Formats: sequence, C-alpha cells, structure tokens
Amino acid sequence: MPAADKPLVAVVGPTGSGKSELALRIAGEFEGEVVNCDSLQLYRHLDIGTAKLTEAERRGIPHHLLDVLDPDQVFTAGEYAVRAREILEGISARGRLPVVTGGTGFYLRALLEGLFPGPRRNDRLRARLMRRETKRPGWLHAVLKKFDAPSAARIHAADVQKLTRAVEVLFLTRQPISSWFAEGRDTLSGYCVLRLGLDPPREVLFKRLDLRCERMFASGLTDEVRRVLAMGFSPSSKALGAHGYKQAIQVLMGEMTLECGLETAQRNTRHYAKRQWTWFRRDPKIVWLSGFGDESPVQSAALERVREFTLSQPPHSWHSAFPG
Repeated sequence: MPAADKPLVAVVGPTGSGKSELALRIAGEFEGEVVNCDSLQLYRHLDIGTAKLTEAERRGIPHHLLDVLDPDQVFTAGEYAVRAREILEGISARGRLPVVTGGTGFYLRALLEGLFPGPRRNDRLRARLMRRETKRPGWLHAVLKKFDAPSAARIHAADVQKLTRAVEVLFLTRQPISSWFAEGRDTLSGYCVLRLGLDPPREVLFKRLDLRCERMFASGLTDEVRRVLAMGFSPSSKALGAHGYKQAIQVLMGEMTLECGLETAQRNTRHYAKRQWTWFRRDPKIVWLSGFGDESPVQSAALERVREFTLSQPPHSWHSAFPG
C-alpha cells in the first residue's frame, strides 16, 4: 500500500449473502462508516423490498447514501461515483474507515475504476430510442451490431438499458462506445482498496432468498407499494420495476395472484443472484470468503484480513483509530 493511500474496504457478493451484516461488523471493529452501493437502497419509502436495515439495526454506525432519492428519480452510475467519492473523502478526513457495501457491481466499478469520458445522457434521445425499441423489439441491438459490432457482442440483446446507452453515445458522438472505452477511465486515486467477496453455498442461498421473499410479502410489501403509489409516484417509476416491487404492483392491479407474484419474485431474485455472482467473479482483485456474512467464521476471517490490510502501511492520522 503506497504511503499516501488511504484504506477502503468493499464488501460485495450476491443478494442475501450477508453483506450488510459483515459491513456492520467491520465498521464496528475498525471505527468505520458504511457507504451503500445498492442501487435500490438509495430510494426513500422502499424499505421492505430492498431489505434495508432499520435505524436500530445499524447500531449507531453512520450509513451513507441511503434514502437519498425519490422512487421516480433516475440516478446514473456516474452520479453515484461523484457522490460516493465526496463521502469517502469526508469519512477518511474524520480518521475513520470507509466500508462500501452492496451488490450493484456497475456502481462499484464506477466508484473505484471510473467511467469512460463519454457524453452525458440525453433524455429526449433516450425517449426516442425507447419508443423505437418498444415498437420493434431487438432494434437497438441490430443498430449496435451494424455500427459497433464489438459492443453488440459484449452486451446481451435483452439488456435494454446498456443497449440504449451504447446507441445514445453512437448517435451523439458518431463514434462507437467501444472507442470511448479505449480513452481510459477516471480511476479513484488516493485509496488502497481491499475487496471482500461473500461466496455462500448456492443452494443454501437460494433457500434463504425464497424465505426472504416470503417474509417481504408477509410483512407488508404490497402495503408499502400501495403507500408509494398513493404519494403520486407512477407504477412505471424506475425503482418500482425491481424484483418484488414489480410483482407487488401486478398483484395490486389484479394482473396476478399473490401466490404467483411471490413465486415470480423468488425466481427473479435467484436469477439476479446468479448474475451478480457472474459479475463479481470477473474481478480478480476480490478476496473470496466461503459462507454468509452473518456467520462467525466468515466474520473472523474478514476481520483478520482487514486488520492485516490496515496495518500494512506506515501510520497515518486515521491509523490510531484502528485497534491493533
């Protein structure tokens, strides 16, 4: 770790793997503050379906980037990176350890590695592109395949969000997004990062996720959605399209039964966990811990890793806050 660098710990892994619990334990042990990296927990009023920790469950440990958006607000990875980097600097300036945790891999990449220096989003153009895609499904991927084959090969044909951004950049700059990637990224400087990944047994995780979905519906997920809609937010709001919330809306509108909604939410959540695993497995810098973040052996192994990490550089103003 270079002498000028400050320590930062990131806790990642699939949904339901115990990231929040492990982040809390690390922050409590090392005088840390938690920075949320879950795109849904940014939203106000969405608590049950996002498995957001309550104020009491946070045990007095400061948490950042929770409840900062309304459900209909769009928040890009670039905007997240800007906000989160400002927060990191504040935490470090207070002599405390930043602990970033969440399962939104693209946000974490934007924070740590930066994004390519492309144009800002153009909402009018995006609306036009989405209308065309709605009328002719597959149109976005076809355009990209014709004018930017490398990106078309990299982006799944069903990933409309990434396809929209790629075609948007193509139209705005007359350059393929793949060429913008070659320009390099604005990587996070001044920090040395320890990335801890949770890797629980897959079938056990899936059982936990199924049970968690059951509890969400049983504890009032549909009522939470009903309250959000009563505030005037549209059912088509971005945040309400997430797993669980989308099905709760369909149940409220009579489009599916509660049983069907639960089963669909469970299936989609399991698929989402698989995609998260695939994303994080591509990162060779992650130190993997076998098990769940709420298990004592996993927490002990993580704390030892963090202790070695924070003691591996010369003393700094923040160093005296950490237990030896």
